[in-house]
Amino acid sequence: IAHKHKIPLVIDNTFGTPYLIRPIEHGADIVVHSATKFIGGHGSSLGGVIVDSGKFDWVASGKFPQLTEPDPSYHGVRFVDAAGPAAYAIRIRAILLRDTGATLSPFNAFILLQGLETLSLRVERHVENTLKVVDFLTKHPKIESVNHPSLPSRADNALYNKYFPKGAGSIFTFEIKGGTQEAQKFIDSLEIFS
Repeated sequence: IAHKHKIPLVIDNTFGTPYLIRPIEHGADIVVHSATKFIGGHGSSLGGVIVDSGKFDWVASGKFPQLTEPDPSYHGVRFVDAAGPAAYAIRIRAILLRDTGATLSPFNAFILLQGLETLSLRVERHVENTLKVVDFLTKHPKIESVNHPSLPSRADNALYNKYFPKGAGSIFTFEIKGGTQEAQKFIDSLEIFS
């Protein structure tokens, strides 16, 4: 749909993680991650990642003058001429980082890299545990419904099987029978577990 309208397909892969799915291999042009979540794994550092496939034709699109026209704030450079397929990524570095100062400290980068080393192990365990919890909840008499793409009853289950052979991550939702009152009772009874 995005390419039909000459815009890049941008995917937030924070929950998918690079371990479970690589959206660029499936046609995405740009992938973003909140590295604070699964990539870092410890919640001890703020950060994000932008991955540009370099495949989107910014000139043919005709919709992104900030990349195709001279930028007066950067000596009149046309990013598509100066950086070619990396125009988007280079403009982010040259303009966005300059204007906002949003850059990682060396220590935070180190912390995120430490988390990246164990990403596959942690995500495998997340998936394994999630499937057990989802299975438990689907059989529980006080649960109305469970939402996770691994469930065969889901309309998107075929897509799950096609794109997520290692599992679809640990995010799921469920609905408690009995409405708001029962849901509030459940929430008030929760304790931290790990």
